[in-house]
Amino acid sequence: MIQQAHASKPSLPWHIVPLTDAYCEELCTWQYSAPYEIYNWPSWDTMQQEQSEFADLQIRAEQYRGVVDERAQLVGFVQFFPITGVTRLGLGLRPDLCGRGNGLGTRFVQLLIKEALNKAPHQEIDLEVLVWNERAIQTYERAGFSLTDTYDKWTPSGISAFHCMVYNGAR
Repeated sequence: MIQQAHASKPSLPWHIVPLTDAYCEELCTWQYSAPYEIYNWPSWDTMQQEQSEFADLQIRAEQYRGVVDERAQLVGFVQFFPITGVTRLGLGLRPDLCGRGNGLGTRFVQLLIKEALNKAPHQEIDLEVLVWNERAIQTYERAGFSLTDTYDKWTPSGISAFHCMVYNGAR
């Protein structure tokens, strides 16, 4: 049974909002350092030319949201993949906020879980994570996800191994 997410620390003053063109353009400037550079987006011009991901207005409206702080500054994004019976999360936290060891990532993920539960309270919530991304795996575990499967999947850089993690309640 899915339980409501709760944070052991005070909740973040962050909000989920529509992903505007300006936020999309900003996402494309975020630069993650190695080995996380795989998460860097192409330039906004390239994405618009290819109409890929959030550059496609229909995909953006149906799947993507921004996460902003109290000053409306973009701190992250979430994608709710359209899978029947499952809410699959794709997500990203602004690079300068990652890996601080202060629980910020866990609280970010808990905010996204809360939104997923609001959107579809009876659906399972899951996500995929590259098997080498221990930092993200630990964050997801602290947010209430458990590893359920491992498989190979095609990525823009070739075949990579992924874990599927399913949310089974706040910890």
